[in-house]
Amino acid sequence: MASSSSIAVRELPLFPLPEVVLFPGRPLPLHIFEFRYRIMMNTILDSDRRFGVLMWNPVQGKPATVGCCAEIIHLQRLPDDRMKILTLGQQRFRVLEYVREKPYRVGLVEWIEDNPPEKDLRSLATEVEQLLRDVVHLSAKLTEQDMELPEDLPTLPRELSFWVASNLYNVAAEQQSLLEMQDTAARLEREAEILTSTRNHLAARTVLKDALR
Repeated sequence: MASSSSIAVRELPLFPLPEVVLFPGRPLPLHIFEFRYRIMMNTILDSDRRFGVLMWNPVQGKPATVGCCAEIIHLQRLPDDRMKILTLGQQRFRVLEYVREKPYRVGLVEWIEDNPPEKDLRSLATEVEQLLRDVVHLSAKLTEQDMELPEDLPTLPRELSFWVASNLYNVAAEQQSLLEMQDTAARLEREAEILTSTRNHLAARTVLKDALR
């Protein structure tokens, strides 16, 4: 399949989702039931199976301007023309303008990528991965549950940064900020800050729990 990234600007159907930020390489399951989005999915299934996911900002009452393209990789049709789909995040985009609003939004978008790194990011990526392992280990100890990172955890700095960002919980605004960054180092550094803070918080709770036994 030819890559869409060779096209600098294109029209893309847009799917705003409250508090959901999709990242490249990450899966997103969706249940499509609204009439306008059923129309949208049936339309794109006849073309390249791609649409844009944008986080809807409930405070501002509008979608973000930077999102991620999703490709339908699995489809299950349900009664009433509803459907369950599994999508996979592809490249990121910036909305330049809206071409139309009905029956669903279509935007003119440009693809965006991270700038080439100015330094070797492997040591930074290793630091982030170790912090991630510390957080998982402490979480497992605190909840007394088995928790492990997946064996296929990305090792490349850019892909790792997207994986970590997609697995942050209840911080959609922070995820949106990470999605919009076009500097892999800056994204990893911010994730290191978040994970360090989380690790320290979990470590303190673990010490307290052990002391109360």
